[in-house]
Amino acid sequence: MTGAIARYGKVGGTVAGLAARMAGERYFGLKIEREEHARQLLAALGNLKGPLMKVGQILATIPEALPPEYTQAFLQLQANAPPMGWPFIRRRMKAELGPDWEKKFKSFEKTAAAAASLGQVHKAVTHDGRLIACKLQYPDMATAVSADLNQIKIIFSLYEKYDSAIKTRYIHDELAARLNEELDYRLEARHCKLYSRMLRNEKNVHVPEVIDDLSTDRLLCSAWLDGRGILNFKDAPAKQRARIALNMFRAWYAPLYHYGIIHGDPHLGNYTVRDDDSINLLDFGCVRVFPPAFIGGVIGLYRALHDGDRALAVHAFETWGFKNLKNEQIDALIMWAKFLYGPVLEDKIRPIGEVTGGVYGRETAAEVHKRLRKSGGGVAVPREFVFMDRAALGLGSVFLHLKAEVNWYRLFNEMIEGFDAAALARKQAAALEEFGLES
Repeated sequence: MTGAIARYGKVGGTVAGLAARMAGERYFGLKIEREEHARQLLAALGNLKGPLMKVGQILATIPEALPPEYTQAFLQLQANAPPMGWPFIRRRMKAELGPDWEKKFKSFEKTAAAAASLGQVHKAVTHDGRLIACKLQYPDMATAVSADLNQIKIIFSLYEKYDSAIKTRYIHDELAARLNEELDYRLEARHCKLYSRMLRNEKNVHVPEVIDDLSTDRLLCSAWLDGRGILNFKDAPAKQRARIALNMFRAWYAPLYHYGIIHGDPHLGNYTVRDDDSINLLDFGCVRVFPPAFIGGVIGLYRALHDGDRALAVHAFETWGFKNLKNEQIDALIMWAKFLYGPVLEDKIRPIGEVTGGVYGRETAAEVHKRLRKSGGGVAVPREFVFMDRAALGLGSVFLHLKAEVNWYRLFNEMIEGFDAAALARKQAAALEEFGLES
């Protein structure tokens, strides 16, 4: 309980400081040094394990949901907090697998192979000789998620009073739903199996096998997949970088356009590259299932932009859940859509885009936000939009790191050829039912 109080105090105190500064700027005309305060925010929150790391990455994909100085600070909240020490690990493993937990492994490495926002990974070997990854959740993560989401809700509310261009209620609802799902490693195990099924015909994408008898609600054990991080390939030959980009594209978008399901976390730590340039897809805590009509709207918007059909674009936005849009708001959303779809609208080999201000899409997002603000009424961002947007921008950033030049137009059109919403609905329902998952 002491840890919970301390966390609420630390996060809450930081948010209170943000509130005071924003209120002073809005109501009293006081000019705050946002960059300096953002650095203070980062310093105060930087050693906290938990959802704030993920929230920061997600906020960067929503057009100016917060002032850019604060988004930049959140982006720097990386999963670099010190891992739990061995005495602590032993206590946690005992809580998950019982007092004789060490006897269940041939060997178990004491030092973490990786530390993430909600847990850390240890290598181990089973008695039958399999090398596996054991992801153990940090303690009190449910408390951390609750505390951080409450404070993020306050930040959203404050910023809406300061700048009403974006209504954030549904963004918060979506963040809350997905982050709470990530605490359930049994659910993640089912997601992992679902992805193995959906990608079974993709020979250049690999999904780890779950070890059920060594997994619990807070411990997930799966086959260890060897590979190297994507940044190791930044200076690889152009053809190799293009192959890796193609495999990444299919890893994310084959499940989306064939089943209506997306891996919502294209973070650099969630995939590795094998020696043959195929992809290991990892970490299935954040998976989003979309209604088939929403996928139809995604494809409909592409066709609207390709053909210059404004009425079809509006219909697509409405299918996504945007409501009562004004003409100025439609113009702003079309601008954002043209940015997101830009690479697949040109039938030529090209890079995905370029980075401005250190964030992919930041310049366009700033202009979109400016136009929405001038429109005089806030736009409520539908829940489904949040992780769709995040995946598109996250993958775009990966392709930028690779400096990959590909004919994205042909890749995309091959992916959506023959799309049928009814057929997708049947495939989705069958896949979800097989693993006891809900739509």
